[in-house]
Amino acid sequence: MIVRFLIWLKARWLRLLVLASLIGAFPVGGLALLAHKERDLIFRIEPGIARWYNGLPAGVQELELPVPSALGRYSLHAWWWPAAARNAPAVLYLHGSRWNLTGQLYRIEQLREFGFSVLAIDYRGFGKSKGEPPSEATVYEDARIAWEQLVKLQPNPARRFIYGHSLGGAVAVELARTLNEQLPRPNGGVPLAAGLIVESSFTSLADVAAVVTNIRLPIQWLLSQKFDSIEKIAGVRMPVLLVHGTDDRYIPPRFSQELYAEALEPKKLLLIEGGSHNNSMRIGSTEYRKALQEFFGLGKKTHRAALR
Repeated sequence: MIVRFLIWLKARWLRLLVLASLIGAFPVGGLALLAHKERDLIFRIEPGIARWYNGLPAGVQELELPVPSALGRYSLHAWWWPAAARNAPAVLYLHGSRWNLTGQLYRIEQLREFGFSVLAIDYRGFGKSKGEPPSEATVYEDARIAWEQLVKLQPNPARRFIYGHSLGGAVAVELARTLNEQLPRPNGGVPLAAGLIVESSFTSLADVAAVVTNIRLPIQWLLSQKFDSIEKIAGVRMPVLLVHGTDDRYIPPRFSQELYAEALEPKKLLLIEGGSHNNSMRIGSTEYRKALQEFFGLGKKTHRAALR
């Protein structure tokens, strides 16, 4: 989550810093320091193992994915948890800030119960992944590397999905958009993925910061990390499922409603009554499962076969 960063933005001294920066009174070195602090607080990495983690379930394979641009210095730690069905739909899981994969297992388990094979990664700087602290640019690159691995694991485009939670939702939107713009499309333009799932996410980091801080200034001019999904989602050319809990006290559900308004058809907005920032998949599992079955064409027969 990005809560600590948003709390930090509330500080009175930062409001003065924002104003000074916008009028050119703050030195360049100070802005560099601000950018470093910004990244640190946005990603807010918790080292080690999440306290609720009880070990890997049987069948999970641990992978190391090299980062080509790092010339062998960095790699991404990944989990691949294949479903029992050989040709089950596969999803790339992109997590948010703070917790590494050990803190994500409950949601990964739920996706597998829905019938998916799951490939989940830690971005550089998280968990066992090797690399410098992450930035917006590096997490986008990491998602692309993971996607290339998912393509190898599930070669059928009609069975590949992208999932992102919270900050990972912005990463997922960027990946889905770039699949349209940058990668060649085989088979006469068939989409490279069957769908995008974005849960508990936001329109842009600046929009969230503005809501929390009540700063009446163009915050986006100062933030070096944009995560601007509202400007990108119309470029996604695949079915989009947006999910949000109605009781999310960190990121208001209206942000998913705004993303839904900008997304192209086919699209679906699923609001989980009583869902919080982290538990919508669990308490809304029935609605979630129904949406996956009906919206993405993963019918009951297909779903039951995937669970065998």
